[in-house]
Amino acid sequence: MCVSKGMCVTIHNVFDDKCQNIMISCLAANKKRLGDYMIEMKEVYKIYPNGVKAINGINVSIHPGEFVYVVGPSGAGKSTFIKMMYREEKPTKGKIFINNKDLGSIKEKEIPYVRREIGVVFQDFKLLPTLTVFENVAFALEVIGEQPSIMKKKVLDVLDLVQLKHKARQFPDQLSGGEQQRVSIARSIVNSPEVVIADEPTGNLDPDTSWEIMKTLEEINNRGTTVVMATHNKEIVNSMKKRVIAIEDGMIVRDEARGEYGIYD
Repeated sequence: MCVSKGMCVTIHNVFDDKCQNIMISCLAANKKRLGDYMIEMKEVYKIYPNGVKAINGINVSIHPGEFVYVVGPSGAGKSTFIKMMYREEKPTKGKIFINNKDLGSIKEKEIPYVRREIGVVFQDFKLLPTLTVFENVAFALEVIGEQPSIMKKKVLDVLDLVQLKHKARQFPDQLSGGEQQRVSIARSIVNSPEVVIADEPTGNLDPDTSWEIMKTLEEINNRGTTVVMATHNKEIVNSMKKRVIAIEDGMIVRDEARGEYGIYD
């Protein structure tokens, strides 16, 4: 029998270990019922109007809770691969599923609702310069009509996670590059998305700051969020062993559980 989290809270003083085991079993069962994959691409092609074939018949599946690096040389198709996951780009052919939703079949007006389940971290942060740190993160909640009291708690919680709660009232130009990227990460997770997609999140940062960002992303992943990260950072990929998907000429040429970066220009 599956029990609710609330029931566990009620009886945890007596049956804490047993209740925890039941909850874990229930979560596993629910995951199985919902499907084995958080992200799935089937025979995906992307050909741009100018004739460039960016993606050439990709098949890939990513399980809930995985941390995946996407690597490859410049122009290999990584950016298109990443953008199709949050419907910034549409495949010319093939199927893409995110959390069991067929991205190809949803209407344009439904895209914002799907993106609530997907957090995106950009290389250039994309913060609004006239808003404070708190307001930048809160903006993601305002657009979905979150209640102010709930919004405040959620924003402060994620700022605490990225260790920027003390800078909530500052503006982006008062922050370092690493701090701005952590604000971007906080904004991406404030809606508690199932997936975080990070497109070169350390690309504009120095090595020490890059490691700080990676620790934050790893903490998010440890809490159960699926993380997909496109990167050119060889040292990070080779040091923080995760699944590696290598793309060349629009095709997956390597997919390793604990892979390495490889040799690229």
